Amino acid sequence: MAQLVCLITPGHVASAPRLVKNADALCAAGYAVHVVSGRHYPPVDALDAAIFSSARWSHSQVDYCGGTGVFVRKILRGTARALLRLPPLASSAIAACAHQAEVRRIAAAAARVPAQLYLGHSLAGLPAAAFAAQIRHVPYGFDAEDFHDAETEGAASDPSESIARKVLQARLLPGCRLFTAASPLIAQSYELAYGIKPISILNVFPRVDAPKAPIDPGPVCEDRPARVYWFSQTIGPGRGLENAIMILAQMHTPVELHLRGFVSQTYRKELNLRAQSAHMARPIVFLNPGPPAEMVRLAATADLGLSTEDSHPLNRDLCLTNKIFAYLLAGIPQLLSRTSAQCALAPELGNAATLVDLNRPAEAAALLDASFAMPNAVSCARNKAWKLGQLRFNWEVEKDIFLNAVNSILCPR
Repeated sequence: MAQLVCLITPGHVASAPRLVKNADALCAAGYAVHVVSGRHYPPVDALDAAIFSSARWSHSQVDYCGGTGVFVRKILRGTARALLRLPPLASSAIAACAHQAEVRRIAAAAARVPAQLYLGHSLAGLPAAAFAAQIRHVPYGFDAEDFHDAETEGAASDPSESIARKVLQARLLPGCRLFTAASPLIAQSYELAYGIKPISILNVFPRVDAPKAPIDPGPVCEDRPARVYWFSQTIGPGRGLENAIMILAQMHTPVELHLRGFVSQTYRKELNLRAQSAHMARPIVFLNPGPPAEMVRLAATADLGLSTEDSHPLNRDLCLTNKIFAYLLAGIPQLLSRTSAQCALAPELGNAATLVDLNRPAEAAALLDASFAMPNAVSCARNKAWKLGQLRFNWEVEKDIFLNAVNSILCPR
């Protein structure tokens, strides 16, 4: 009988592409897999359903969209946040409740799965995996897609939340048999903070997600402006979009900004007003969210991808987002902001990326204009991106690192 691995995320599976890739890789390697996920935002249900419909692994969802229990658990979370400020009471169980009101339910759902290994994704997944593993007397692990101590401004400035995150990681990371991180600088930061260095596994995509060949969208002109593309599940502040508007507004090349993801009416209006006040020639095009497995192909007809991360909070400075690697696999060049992580990656990308200071929009606009003025250079940049995606920055390369780590735990020689 195949050994069973349980993967856990407190959010929707459509918001956890790393977990989905891990689950698929484990199934292909001969493991049985069960995924425990949360449900809290109904608009994502259709994206979840698309993943579940083709998955080879089994799954269960913990629904916390409503019900009387939600109110009770929120009260318990408030109590836990208060208790956490008293050092003698700062246990991992109290910290878990203070961080996420539904952790106990997620852990209980996971513990019902007779797994030989539990792997948590997202910070609430760490205590859920640890608590389930404790009940089953088996190993657990954790994937740090972010540096959770400084994941958001709120996490760093809210004393109770900051304490909860530090307690969870200080108490539970040493017990991890498998600890992975989504970028080299996130791994380095964990080693400095907690004395444990995770294995770095990049946020890349499978080659099967790519188009069959590079796509040439044709020459840029007034009737066919350069399509500048950005995607995420949610379109929101703190991702450099405001800076991108300032850059595109100062370009002489005809350009059009395309944004894909869920967006609130308030933020859509804010971006449109910014574009108007910056005198951007064409209105922003807002696109509906797409299935995770289609993200690469949906990017492939763009002329330029945007990887415009801010340097604050610290996590944004350290992370390498999946959009970087989606653009490479799609075969399109990209604009990289000067975060520490992206500056470290840029030399590997060569002419497939243009590194800019978001605070110098005129300079960035001039660089992009110069690039678009040379069609041969644009073609070379697309070819470079395609080759990097096919040969280096893809899941086929990174998944071997992940599977070797799991095999060393469950199938030691």
